[in-house]
Amino acid sequence: MPQINGLFSVPFGFARHPQPEALNASLRDLFVAREAEGTRWANPNPYTVRNGQLFESHFDLFTWPEPCVRELREFCMNELLRLVGELNRYDEAMVRRIAIATDAWFHITRRGGHFGVHNHPMAAWSGVYCVSPGRHDPDQPDSGRLSFINPFSTSSMYLDVGNSRLQQPFQFGNYGFDLMAGQLVLFPSWMLHHVMPFYGQGERITVAFNCAFRLREG
Repeated sequence: MPQINGLFSVPFGFARHPQPEALNASLRDLFVAREAEGTRWANPNPYTVRNGQLFESHFDLFTWPEPCVRELREFCMNELLRLVGELNRYDEAMVRRIAIATDAWFHITRRGGHFGVHNHPMAAWSGVYCVSPGRHDPDQPDSGRLSFINPFSTSSMYLDVGNSRLQQPFQFGNYGFDLMAGQLVLFPSWMLHHVMPFYGQGERITVAFNCAFRLREG
């Protein structure tokens, strides 16, 4: 049996806030109140395809002073630094020298809302935190799914019995996540992804962020 080695893997990170209920309730109240103020808090220059059932905020969320936002930022950045340290084999001293510049924003999506295919330019790592997945209609299993597009776009140019049933992580298809409240997904910013239309009750609320890194002087 030849040795099998995945030479071109894409690293993802997954974490769950240990006690998300109170945090998410505070975040939801804050975000819904800001959405109700209309364009004051809305992204003035949207470029990714979306529709009127999705609200996108300014990209300065992690500078807001509210305690719930500060708690979320600390959780997300701590998990991201752990991931970066592990993947790059950095020791604790090296990790402490890393400074992170962030953009962060929230989405509120109601019935029929969607967000088109995009990636996150000018960043190394990105993340999505789920405040609330909403209550999906039972006959809509793909509702609100965060779907990542397989980056090996030419790998399915020829299919036969020799390669058509490759298993993860070698499969040809895209990969989607049905987010849970308190879940954090971390991924390389270059990965193309989109959010499928939300069909359900209430709101699907997420926070997304981009991160660029530099080293402080030792």
